[in-house]
Amino acid sequence: MATGPKQDYYDLLGAAKGATEEDLKKAYRKKAVQFHPDKNPGNKEAEEMFKKVSEAYEVLKDTDKRAAYDRYGHAAFQQGGGQRGPSGGGFHDPSDMFREVFGQQGGGGGGIFEEFFGGGGGQSGGAGRGADLRYDLEISLEEAAHGSEKEISFRKLGECRHCDGNGAEPGSKRTTCHTCRGAGQVTTSRGFFHVRQACPTCHGSGHRFEKVCAKCSGEGRVNETAKINVKIPPGVDTGNKLRSSGNGEAGTMGGEAGDLYIVVHVKDHEVFERQGDDLFCEIPIKFTLATLGGSIHVPTLQGKAALKIPGGTQSGTTFRLKGRGLPHLRGSAHGDQLIRVQVEVPTHLSTEQKKFLEEFARVSGDQEEPLAKSFFDKAKKFF
Repeated sequence: MATGPKQDYYDLLGAAKGATEEDLKKAYRKKAVQFHPDKNPGNKEAEEMFKKVSEAYEVLKDTDKRAAYDRYGHAAFQQGGGQRGPSGGGFHDPSDMFREVFGQQGGGGGGIFEEFFGGGGGQSGGAGRGADLRYDLEISLEEAAHGSEKEISFRKLGECRHCDGNGAEPGSKRTTCHTCRGAGQVTTSRGFFHVRQACPTCHGSGHRFEKVCAKCSGEGRVNETAKINVKIPPGVDTGNKLRSSGNGEAGTMGGEAGDLYIVVHVKDHEVFERQGDDLFCEIPIKFTLATLGGSIHVPTLQGKAALKIPGGTQSGTTFRLKGRGLPHLRGSAHGDQLIRVQVEVPTHLSTEQKKFLEEFARVSGDQEEPLAKSFFDKAKKFF
């Protein structure tokens, strides 16, 4: 079935072509939250959009891949059957283009030239490595700050326990494949071309069993729900990947299992905004506190902390609490917490309160209001 052209990665994320890494991350986080499967259960369109924006971010956050995309567009990743990301999308490695055409170095084989011209010793198609898998994990800001352990469950092709992954019914005798005579490959002639490919009878293993496994029909794998515990290190951020070795799909015919890649998504917080390892928040304070000065308690991810407010503090002033941000992912240092205060002006005053404020306004002079005096000195020419 024909498909339309792929949507531009920048358009998918809602980001400009010259966007910074931080802008890309913010744009991706917003889209990921919007289309995350947990927020759209059963919505196939949202699930597909989530995969597309994740694919776009995977490419654009990598400097080399982004440069290639900016120059060639999607064509930069369409050559051959390049390496696919865990989600099945096209997270290609440009070097895979060469491996597809010329085969892997060191006798790994399998390239197009080797297939046509019969280069030496291609890898048999019997035991094969299982596919890597991707799992998108949403965590809270608190879990990202302190680290946590999560149990996740997912569907995958796991090793058949009935036959231990070899595809044969227990007790079944193994015989040499009559089609390829144990070679695991067959060669066919197409004009002057000689094409070598995995044997269609034994799928490259070189042998057959008297009875195939009744549980997996000879594949050595079955669909199952897997559960594993994942340790979330302190300091992770949206887009970080955690690799769980061997927890991907089982290999074919007893081959090596793939890996599981857990992609982290940190949920937006109702109080704090993350800026790298720093945290930012706004806190309202009374105008009397801003005028006279004093101390207040403010929230942090480590609990409440005292913050000293100097007398005469203006609305919009930002204070810094050292080491109250998030830990560095690779190191023992912490970011800071930035607190911007907003001075609240009372909206309902009693008669007595109005009287005191009017008296205050009467006795106040320009010397007590340096910001206002400076502004009106500059604005005199407009009056």
